[in-house]
Amino acid sequence: MATSTLAAERRVEDLAPELNAWRDQALAFEAEVGRAVVGQPQVVRLMTIALFARGHVLLEGDVGVGKTTILRAVARALGGPFERIEGTVDLMPTDMLYTAYVDDEGKPRVEPGPVLHHGENLAVFFFNEINRARPQVHSLLLRLMAERSVTAFGKEWSFPHLVVFADRNRVEKEETFELPAAARDRFLMEIAVDTPAEPEVRRQLVFDPRFHDVDRLIGGLTEGVLDHTRLSEAGRAIQHAITAAPALETYVLGLWDAVRAPKAAGIDIPNVDMDRLLQGGASPRGVGALVRAARVRAWLEGRDMVLPEDVRAVFDPVMAHRIFLDPIYETRRDRIVPELCRQVFERVPAP
Repeated sequence: MATSTLAAERRVEDLAPELNAWRDQALAFEAEVGRAVVGQPQVVRLMTIALFARGHVLLEGDVGVGKTTILRAVARALGGPFERIEGTVDLMPTDMLYTAYVDDEGKPRVEPGPVLHHGENLAVFFFNEINRARPQVHSLLLRLMAERSVTAFGKEWSFPHLVVFADRNRVEKEETFELPAAARDRFLMEIAVDTPAEPEVRRQLVFDPRFHDVDRLIGGLTEGVLDHTRLSEAGRAIQHAITAAPALETYVLGLWDAVRAPKAAGIDIPNVDMDRLLQGGASPRGVGALVRAARVRAWLEGRDMVLPEDVRAVFDPVMAHRIFLDPIYETRRDRIVPELCRQVFERVPAP
């Protein structure tokens, strides 16, 4: 065991000289996605961070703001086998694993579904309108995300290169099912996508014909800018190469304490009973995800050490969906959680 661990550490060290080349590829990846996704540089950067932090991503926003286009562009530039499924109220877990039909000769057939179609080489699984699917489907998706494996056809299927993308709109509530806390926690990030504010970007989206044919727009992107089979290696190397000073560690732990016990940290939100606000704060897994994402962000910025600004840049998309409110406050989440995060940063001094 000790020998294999040392060998693994040596392999990571061997990758360190390649990190500059990986950074160049990551920036080229962002530029390629940006050819199809205009006015969303922060969203594209967060998606890049998630890929190198080896985490899954949920995009949330109003109808028609480009969530699906963003995810398709990222999948295209990433390359590798891609599968997609549409969330519907009648979707069953088995629909993800196999398709049953009657062939031209009238004989019943069973074929692998979207999760299994490419076998263990699957790189991207895109779940469109995830909140339209039933909890039973969410349960299977949870295992796929948590373990990158499923059991089907009498065997265990492993997906070592897999990343799950999903989107949901926050407008429609009819025939939708809220994601359980356990499923939301498995997403490294929940990223909000809003309509771009810049007038020139809005003009392009409305009047430039190239944005009206999404299939052609996505098809024009270079495929496979990154080597999806080596992202896990690159991710491990980044986590070992990018350091965090003791003062930064103390800072992150202070943020964690403030999120879990906001009243004790001196946080006060108007018209909120701070004793009752939270059902649960961030878990160790959630704070670990925060540190992973902050290290990748520092690496993309060309540094070998995490700074407080790296933590702040990824805090909301990584941590906000892991703050579980009392049901009486859940309807006001969009206002309460951002205010809570804002006050957390005010109360906890940065090094």
